[in-house]
Amino acid sequence: MQLTNHTDYSLRVLVYLGLKDGGRATITEMAGHFGISRNHLVKVIQNLSNQRIVQTLRGKGGGVCLARQPGEINIGRVVRQSESHFNIMECFSGDRENCVISSVCKLKGVFRRAAQSFLEVLDEYTLEHILQNRDELIEIIIMGGSRPALDP
Repeated sequence: MQLTNHTDYSLRVLVYLGLKDGGRATITEMAGHFGISRNHLVKVIQNLSNQRIVQTLRGKGGGVCLARQPGEINIGRVVRQSESHFNIMECFSGDRENCVISSVCKLKGVFRRAAQSFLEVLDEYTLEHILQNRDELIEIIIMGGSRPALDP
């Protein structure tokens, strides 16, 4: 199973904002830090904003910040809302049923159960758990060269 870049970037944004202690970051700042397209990051931020996980503020002094405390942001929920589906096998999609053994195959049930277990593990964690090594995360970000410091 592989998560989409959208989910990956969503989680990176949340970690970055979680290190800001309530401070704001700009989309340009985060795009530069992670080396990803600003346009793509705009879509990620919009999705997180629609979920009411981040708050966006326009204009001078604007930016993006967490709309909730890190302990209230569940990783499993973020992943579910960032992914369009969890069809890890062709036969999960009902649209493309090309497998001749699909009607009697037991693998579909095994993989469905595995995907469910994956999500249940993610449900056990919040952004607060992910930020427990805060000092190490900050050290990597600050030591990362010309990346902006995280001072709010």
